[in-house]
Amino acid sequence: MGAATAWRLAERGVSVIGVDQFAPPHPLGSTHGLTRLFRVACLEHPALAGYALAARELFRELEARTGRRILTETGGVFVGAPDSQVVAGSREAARAAGIDVEVIDADELRRRYPQQAGVLDTDVAVLDPNAGVADPEQYLSAALEAATAAGARLVTGTRVRSVDVDKDGVTVTTGAGRLRARQAVVTAGAWLDTLVPSLPLDPIRSPLTWFAPRQGEGFGIADYPVFIRQLPDSTIVWSHGAREGEDVKVGLGDIGVDHPRIRADELDRGVSPAETAELSAVVSRVLPGLDPTPSRVQPCMITRTPDGQFLLGRVGPRLVVGGGDSGHAFKHAPAIGEVLARAVLDEEQVLRTDFVDPLRFGAP
Repeated sequence: MGAATAWRLAERGVSVIGVDQFAPPHPLGSTHGLTRLFRVACLEHPALAGYALAARELFRELEARTGRRILTETGGVFVGAPDSQVVAGSREAARAAGIDVEVIDADELRRRYPQQAGVLDTDVAVLDPNAGVADPEQYLSAALEAATAAGARLVTGTRVRSVDVDKDGVTVTTGAGRLRARQAVVTAGAWLDTLVPSLPLDPIRSPLTWFAPRQGEGFGIADYPVFIRQLPDSTIVWSHGAREGEDVKVGLGDIGVDHPRIRADELDRGVSPAETAELSAVVSRVLPGLDPTPSRVQPCMITRTPDGQFLLGRVGPRLVVGGGDSGHAFKHAPAIGEVLARAVLDEEQVLRTDFVDPLRFGAP
């Protein structure tokens, strides 16, 4: 969010200083791990389809400017009962965005994608041709390159300790001194609650997990697109095909799942077998062409909000926030940067923002 906001503001000629406690891209927050799913038919909220379409245009603009490959469109297959959240939510989002999706029955799903086991006769699948995978680290590098090319100054390896607002501006206190600005945009990820503690945020652990295909099982990215599947017990499992030199990335959806709250500074960077046991059991049931023992795991964090939607916008005359990724924000990152840039400049929003208003839970 921060990289995109710096880019979109600097493009408008705004004087921008970006501060990061690390040196992005890095594996210490929520934007790493080789790939992220990209979808236009977003089951989480119908209005997010507009964000995804805007993000796709900006991803392509960054690719053209920097020569980096960010987005690979593979298509997406969203599976479950007709009234399940995955299927019904995806269809509603597609209708809201005016995009065409195909709906196929269980027999056709089995024929096209035999990698998926245990498909029920009552299951259907929504096929979104716009879905794919995005490379988070290539995106971050491209956005930061575009921001600096437009005049933004980036300060890395410097921790922000506080953001203090007064009637004349904002004082940002860092480990290296103080910065003074007319306005501040805080997009600190899992650390956002330490700088704006009044926001209703819950950082949680959410390890990233890969599984090796058994020989000849057809899990390359050309054969096996983005999948999100809701099982009869409401478990949501997502996956996508392996890019060259990689294994298959698989995870469980976090919607409605309880996780203990963590402090980002105290994240245990190890991942125990117990943390991946449930996922391994699901892989054995529905993706038997994969070895159910993870070939790779990597710690990651998600920052939740009470309703699972982002916090994007102004919380005071001189303070704008972007956060609460809730496990589904990356695909929208450049569009979110545009929303935050417009908030800073009090420009009219093109995308719908009421459902991501950071004040919807009350004044901070």
